[in-house]
Amino acid sequence: MQRYLSSSTPDEALAFAKRETENAPLVSDDPELYAPLFRNVSTFKRSYELMEQILKVYIYKEGKRPIFHHPYLRGIYSSEGWFMKLMEENRKFVTKDPEMAHLFYLPYSARQLQKALYVPDSHDLKPLSIILKDYVNMLAAKYPFWNRTHGSNHFLVACHDWGPYNLKEHKELQRNTIKALCNADVSEGVFIAGKDVSLPETTIRNPRRPLRNLGGKRASQRPILAFYAGHVHGRVRPVLLKYWKDKDEDMRIHGPLSNRITRVMSYPEHMKSSKYCICPMGYEVNSPRIVEAIYYECIPVIIADNFVPPFSEVLNWSSFSVIVAEKDIPKLKAILLSIPLKKYRSMQTNVKMLQKHFHWNAIPVRYDLFHMILHSIWSSRLNQIQGPGSS
Repeated sequence: MQRYLSSSTPDEALAFAKRETENAPLVSDDPELYAPLFRNVSTFKRSYELMEQILKVYIYKEGKRPIFHHPYLRGIYSSEGWFMKLMEENRKFVTKDPEMAHLFYLPYSARQLQKALYVPDSHDLKPLSIILKDYVNMLAAKYPFWNRTHGSNHFLVACHDWGPYNLKEHKELQRNTIKALCNADVSEGVFIAGKDVSLPETTIRNPRRPLRNLGGKRASQRPILAFYAGHVHGRVRPVLLKYWKDKDEDMRIHGPLSNRITRVMSYPEHMKSSKYCICPMGYEVNSPRIVEAIYYECIPVIIADNFVPPFSEVLNWSSFSVIVAEKDIPKLKAILLSIPLKKYRSMQTNVKMLQKHFHWNAIPVRYDLFHMILHSIWSSRLNQIQGPGSS
């Protein structure tokens, strides 16, 4: 196979990978992959192995810091920075020969773009969009690669809420490029389910120790049924607080936690002491609470009608989370209480097994968050391939 692949064009190698993935051998027991987490563990395993064997990414060198090539590694938008850092350091997947590339990475930071260019309180995102439009036009004029596919084999990774809106001045960038976005909202016409990638939103407080304070308590040591604390903005959170704030001792639903409360129990301890962690959308559909809940072994309860959860093309979210329609917020406690204890224990086990797929590691390891994001982008590229064996 390696001899065949080494003599193949990038498109031939992708067509081969697509056929192989569609005809994946059955996986019965893999020590690295916990089957209940996946829609089809056999397909995922084969696709991932082929990514490791085949994928080459070309990273454009153009673009000055801080917007380009300068990862921002702290805070709720740090996913884009961590991916940029680890991708640019990578020797396995990165190629210096663009003719060998299956994918082309546009290395910019939506967070850095906002910090460098946005005029506070102006509500004007157009200057940010123009920077990206000019950047892509420059690459298209300098290299032949964008124009060959009109950008469909290029990808970007943007976690800031404004990531989708910064693309609107360049129609091919918005329509054709594979977009890995934290703001994975199918209702706004930018994020395209099945083509684009839902990027996890991860809060990193200490970039030197991104995995600090992980883990949680077992089910018998979680006296709180459901917990939420945070700012009250967007359309969902005010409704959540209207129905549940200070209404029920089992439902610890708050705005920002007061010092009086945190002196007794910190925010992470609340999550570690709760069976279910409520993850309502704010201004936009995603919330860092989803990954925080996974880190603290608390079942995420997602309330965001138009949100595509991360890696949903391979992960079975119903096995480790609860998705509640926005209209059902008044029934929230009844919905959670209706889940049998056996099902809850299974979901909590699944959350523990899931954690490694959401870990940032300074040196990436198989199946971690860096590789899961890259696999989603690889999977999207395979889905573009047409030909014998394509579905």
